Amino acid sequence: MQQLLNGLFIGSIYALFAIGFTLVFGVLDRLNLAHPAVFAVSAFVGIELVEVAGLSIWLALPIIFVVGGILGIIIERVAFRPLKNRPDAHFAGLISSIALAGMFIALLQWRYGPNTRRFPADSFPSTSFTVFGAHVTLLQVAILVISIVLMVALTLLVAKSRLGRGMRAIAENPTAARVLGINVDRVTVTTFAISSALGAVAGALFAMNVNSAQLGMGTAIELKGLAVIIVGGMGSLPGALVGGLLLGLAEVFAVANIGSSWRDLIAFGLLFLILLVRPQGLFGARKVREV
Repeated sequence: MQQLLNGLFIGSIYALFAIGFTLVFGVLDRLNLAHPAVFAVSAFVGIELVEVAGLSIWLALPIIFVVGGILGIIIERVAFRPLKNRPDAHFAGLISSIALAGMFIALLQWRYGPNTRRFPADSFPSTSFTVFGAHVTLLQVAILVISIVLMVALTLLVAKSRLGRGMRAIAENPTAARVLGINVDRVTVTTFAISSALGAVAGALFAMNVNSAQLGMGTAIELKGLAVIIVGGMGSLPGALVGGLLLGLAEVFAVANIGSSWRDLIAFGLLFLILLVRPQGLFGARKVREV
């Protein structure tokens, strides 16, 4: 039970990060590789808000969400929009997003240096309790609840709102969506903002969970996020959720039963086996080639 809960806690962070990743890919068919940099930036911003500005973590998280949204707007305006009319816009945007991510990390290093930073010891209550014989901290419960609330809110936004209908229309056919009067540029930049805001919160929660923020923390989770969206099904929000939870559970059980050095091997090996059974991913639709 202890390992199951630990896997759910870390898996919920992976899922939140991956959902931000897959939102842009699923709606806009763009792979935003600056997303991991937003993940790292948000952790340092969160520590700055709590340690220097003296804010509580509950006040810091909404600000982190907004900061992530602003970074998403910058990414869309700088790395993707100027290249949207190029024949190779997909590849060009991917490369430019990598370059922008490098600039974000360079600014972090200029501001904070290469050293690891941590949240102050009293930034979150150390309350803990027992659930079915397993030790659970209040921080872990908060991380799980925040992740679930944000993922449910995004699901409802995409399914029920006018913005969500615009997202789904653009995902189906951007040209037809523009003809129908949908402001494609506005929906695009809003999608980037929401995606990066979710990634920012995921970064702050991850730093709180491990009590550590490093310049390379986004790179470390980038491959996991990509693996999650592939296993869940490219562009599938439910798939990113399930894939993130599966990855978290696989990692935790591997560390507990085999050893920490086997964590990535077991986790990615399990995801590879899933793809052998369902190449299109857990929630992906098999494409039919028309001749």
